[in-house]
Amino acid sequence: MRQIMRRPLIARRVEGVQSRRGLQEDPGADTGMAKLDPRMSRLKYRLERLMLTPLFRFGLRVVLPIVVVAGGVGIWFSMEGNRTAFAGMVVDLRQAVQNRPEFQVKVMAIDGASEPVAEAIREAVPLRFPVSSFDLDLAAMQATISSMDPVRAVDLHVRQGGVLQVDVTERKAAVLWRSAEGLVMLDDGGVTVGATQSRLDHPELPVIAGEAAQGAVAEALRLWSVSEPIRQRLRGFERIGARRWDVVLDRDQRIKLPETGAVQALERVIALAMAPQMDLLARDLTVVDLRLPRRPVIRMSDSAAEQMWQIKLIEAGKQ
Repeated sequence: MRQIMRRPLIARRVEGVQSRRGLQEDPGADTGMAKLDPRMSRLKYRLERLMLTPLFRFGLRVVLPIVVVAGGVGIWFSMEGNRTAFAGMVVDLRQAVQNRPEFQVKVMAIDGASEPVAEAIREAVPLRFPVSSFDLDLAAMQATISSMDPVRAVDLHVRQGGVLQVDVTERKAAVLWRSAEGLVMLDDGGVTVGATQSRLDHPELPVIAGEAAQGAVAEALRLWSVSEPIRQRLRGFERIGARRWDVVLDRDQRIKLPETGAVQALERVIALAMAPQMDLLARDLTVVDLRLPRRPVIRMSDSAAEQMWQIKLIEAGKQ
């Protein structure tokens, strides 16, 4: 029974093998398998394999168009006529944008400066309005204005309405420095503010002179602040040897102050001058020397010294 059932199965297998052999023996026969065989087109097979690679697809879709466009642009720009035309187009476009009304500056406004300083700023930064804001070199203008003596700080910006706004912080004169060039105004830091023709133009300011006096303005101002009781007789402060101050009064009187503690020494002299019984500075003196605080020295005038010797001779004769 088993043999009878096996025979049909074996027969079917033999027929299948014979049919496959028949297919190989007859290559011209149309079996439908040729369409699925990649060996029929190697180029197509390789292209299909490449298209499955992400890097190849990226190069084909992105890199290749960029290379083609860049090559075309490079070839176009390699011609001088094309380059000239493109540069002219860029210049015309830039000028058209810069010359639009909303970018035009029509006036300059200066705040925080006195009239002479404002006029000096306009002369230092000459502008012909209207002018495009793109043509303004604000950094260079700020450097020019900052280099001016009366200007401590400056800020420039273009605000709405076509206005070039200049905000100036002006230096304030604190002392008058009598130098070889004449009277010069200095601020509290010893920086030049400007020149002046006469002391009478600024009677509220103290006068300093001498070697390196402009470097000790702060100390001179402290001396000025405590000199209120003798302010009417005060002529100025003279720097001696770039180390200390002399207080110069009228009637050729001087108060020689020490290198350290000058303010306290001047206060002591003023106290003696204001005392009713002492009235030191009202006497016929030329110098009050406080350079040695423990050994103050008073120098009398020649006439006062001569009178004193005469008095001593008279008193000696009476004895």
